[in-house]
Amino acid sequence: MTFVEDAQDAQEGYAHESIGAMTPKPGGPMAVEPPLRVESREELVWLLAQACELEHGLMCEYLFAQFTLRRSQQEGLSAEQLAKVAGWEAVIVDVTKQEMLHLALATNLLTAIGAAPHLHRPNFPILSRWYPPGVQIALLPFGERALRHFIYLERPEGMDLDDAEGFAAAGQAQPLTGGEQLMAVPEDYRTVGHLYRGIQQGLERLVERHGEAGVFIGPPEAQATTEVFEWPELTAVTDLASAAAAIELIVEQGEGARGDWRNAHFGKFVALLDDYLRCRAADPGFQPARPVQPAYVRRPPDVDVEVATITDPLTAQVADLFNAVYETTLQALSRYFVHSGETESQVTVLATTAKHLMNWVTRPLGSVLTTLPVGPNRPGVLAGPAFEIVQPSFYVLPHREAAWRILAERLEELADRAGRLSGTAGLGQLTTLAEDLHAMARDIESA
Repeated sequence: MTFVEDAQDAQEGYAHESIGAMTPKPGGPMAVEPPLRVESREELVWLLAQACELEHGLMCEYLFAQFTLRRSQQEGLSAEQLAKVAGWEAVIVDVTKQEMLHLALATNLLTAIGAAPHLHRPNFPILSRWYPPGVQIALLPFGERALRHFIYLERPEGMDLDDAEGFAAAGQAQPLTGGEQLMAVPEDYRTVGHLYRGIQQGLERLVERHGEAGVFIGPPEAQATTEVFEWPELTAVTDLASAAAAIELIVEQGEGARGDWRNAHFGKFVALLDDYLRCRAADPGFQPARPVQPAYVRRPPDVDVEVATITDPLTAQVADLFNAVYETTLQALSRYFVHSGETESQVTVLATTAKHLMNWVTRPLGSVLTTLPVGPNRPGVLAGPAFEIVQPSFYVLPHREAAWRILAERLEELADRAGRLSGTAGLGQLTTLAEDLHAMARDIESA
């Protein structure tokens, strides 16, 4: 599939014709992907870690696209166009929240079988052979290329569809060498749904061999539940039935219920692309997104392609603050899943802190960052958050007293940085963020 180069091609129904015509209709038969090899707990943990990374990566992709949207008439949009952009943003926010839910459920599955939570991932863009050849993750501003990439990643299992332009497969997966292996080996899953079907089949196989009590050995307190995170669908994984229910929900919300994808993430992005192309055909000058590029404060050691680095000093400080907020969110989440010795109220404080960091700080700060320049080395280009991951991961806080001290200390540091930056022209919004961060630090200190 190629991009629509001419606006005249972006006519009514284009997205459905270009995607739906080559695939079964909603509810129709789907091709069956080959089963994955899962013969041990080690291999199951490896697949679940991959699932956590993919959910984490998709969440960041969608957040990045949201951050790049224009938000005022001063940015060149009419009132009607702003209303249209707000509607598109609402779709992205809805999908992003469900990706957060999926990450929580995937982590529940991981901790249920006795493993640690997995919140680590490679830095973006992930274009190497870290995942199977057709699975690549990158941060893109809102637009046709981003939407086609989202559609590809959320496509139903068995659907033949090309990724967006610029996402050629990095290589072919290597076949297994044969024989029994103690170490987990890479699996060539084709879609997110294919990965989760392999996980479910692996769970069933191990339960047949060892029984439920021998497979689901993780402590019940290492589960995220509705009572704390407020998603009605977030349930604890304690046996095969609850594990199957969690997997079914993830697959149904992402790709659709066994081929009926109209209300799933895939279908929502197909409809969003269709609407976007209609608007662009009617007004080719309509640009809903800022000219944003993901930009690093410092080049990460695990990325082997050219990436933008920030040379504007003020932008670098704001981007550094964003990355520190993101890291602290992961610290709070990690401590929540590995908590040991905390009271029930302290566990709630950890969850609340993570939620508030995401909703009250990360979202507004990301939108502020995308108004700032990368620097004179890239004229006219604005900086988007790169969601930098420090190597090795600094967010794992395993020791209770130290973990709480570090979280409180970190939140105060973030608040102080936001407070100092808020005095700069155009960054007044950071005053509220500083106040919120100080309040979170006090909650941690007094819990």
